[in-house]
Amino acid sequence: MDRLIYTAMTGAHQVMEQQATVANNLANASTTGFRAQVDTFRAVPVTGAALATRTQVQDASVAADFTPGPIQQTGRDLDLALQGAGWFTVQAADGKEAYTRSGALKVNANGILQTEKGLTVLGESGPLTVPPDTSLLVGKDGTLSTVTPGSSPAEIAVLGRLKLVNPPAKDLQRGDDGLFRRRDGKPAVADPSVVVIGGALEGSNVNVVDAMVRMISLGRQFDMHMNLLKNAEGNASKASQILSLN
Repeated sequence: MDRLIYTAMTGAHQVMEQQATVANNLANASTTGFRAQVDTFRAVPVTGAALATRTQVQDASVAADFTPGPIQQTGRDLDLALQGAGWFTVQAADGKEAYTRSGALKVNANGILQTEKGLTVLGESGPLTVPPDTSLLVGKDGTLSTVTPGSSPAEIAVLGRLKLVNPPAKDLQRGDDGLFRRRDGKPAVADPSVVVIGGALEGSNVNVVDAMVRMISLGRQFDMHMNLLKNAEGNASKASQILSLN
């Protein structure tokens, strides 16, 4: 009897974890460059001094769906998207390198190029500084140039080049801040094949309809686990009645 209770209890707990993941994906359905989180689970025997007669449900992996999101044209000079695979490199709060697909950029009061959340965008030689009263141009290869309004095209000044990387998906993991990092903690090497699209943003790759259907399915699975616990309770009660008669 306790084996049924233990299996149903751990299964219900992990269903709740999956519901939280799906809810988080839905909450970020409109977040620029968001990558949906994917959880997979497996049954694991509980080992001990006695026989392995009980199992529990555990996370097999917590990964991300790296399918590209839709590209939305905005016409804003500091809105950038990536065509196909690739990542923008930013400086995380801990000072280390991290990667994002969100290309909604801005220039702060000190002229430092940042993301909309205030993270410093890194170039191949470090942070990028934009001079005041200039227009910023971004090439397909991530090269940043500035031109002063009213000046000739020959006076364009090259500031540097965005550090665009494309490490294997299996080497990346998502942090609590939503940014991705390499599992070994080492900086990724710049990839010249990554293509930048100017005046556009990449939307979230969360499919709202699929996520809603998933939530309904998980709700039914949770109800099934609760019914198993109720059946176990009923069986235990009937067994106690029979034992009391004897």
